[in-house]
Amino acid sequence: MIRRTFVSAVAAATLAVFAAPAMAEDALRIGVEGAYPPFSSKESDGTLVGFDIEIAMALCTEMKRQCELVEQEWDGMIPALKARKFDAIVASMSITEERKRQIDFSEKYYQTPARLVAPKGADFEATPEGLAGKRIGVQRGATHQCYAEKMFPDAEIVLYGKQEEVFQDLVLGRIDLQLSDSLIAQNSFLTKDEGAEYAFLGGDQTDVDCYGEGVGIAVRQNEEELRDAISAAITAIRDNGTYATINDKYFEFDIFGARPASN
Repeated sequence: MIRRTFVSAVAAATLAVFAAPAMAEDALRIGVEGAYPPFSSKESDGTLVGFDIEIAMALCTEMKRQCELVEQEWDGMIPALKARKFDAIVASMSITEERKRQIDFSEKYYQTPARLVAPKGADFEATPEGLAGKRIGVQRGATHQCYAEKMFPDAEIVLYGKQEEVFQDLVLGRIDLQLSDSLIAQNSFLTKDEGAEYAFLGGDQTDVDCYGEGVGIAVRQNEEELRDAISAAITAIRDNGTYATINDKYFEFDIFGARPASN
């Protein structure tokens, strides 16, 4: 995203969490972000919570693997996976062709559309012409960066290390609008006091080249056994009701398949 940034240091904290009794296999280390509510965030005592966190633990339980969560900032996720700091990423990472050139993915575990958010009554439209010269905030390294750069070439794309920083600068007037997952925008901003004067701008933003085939769990290339075990576990928790229980705790509809968000 062309732009401002935020130079962020690659994170580091490792939290040991056990989803099942210790097995003979080594612990399955899972990279998580902890800064993307309601998918992952931290409580005041540092406990990791959210949809991604609970899905990760459920998959470990299904695979009968000891599970260790490793907290990692978003823009260092793929390098850290390749450097073997952890074995898989459960952090709302979209399955894209660009990423598949570096890493591999399980089957999807959810899929939701992206949307723009701007002040209510904004005097510009969600078109390439309408956003020319506007400052669009996006999270660095996310698929939204790809989409914003592709679809709004005459806008100024402003990059941030964390999604919460995007919302903060939108409220402060440092950017004109933002692009993110529609559920993130709805649950973490528009329904909060600070988001009361903001609304979705335009409809769903979709593009398979940038947004890919849904959200999957990333593993290193040539680790087909782990990839397939995770995919089988996703199917199992969908079939046995575990997925639905976790889903319903955070969302009002099944996010496994894409569904438009309402204003």
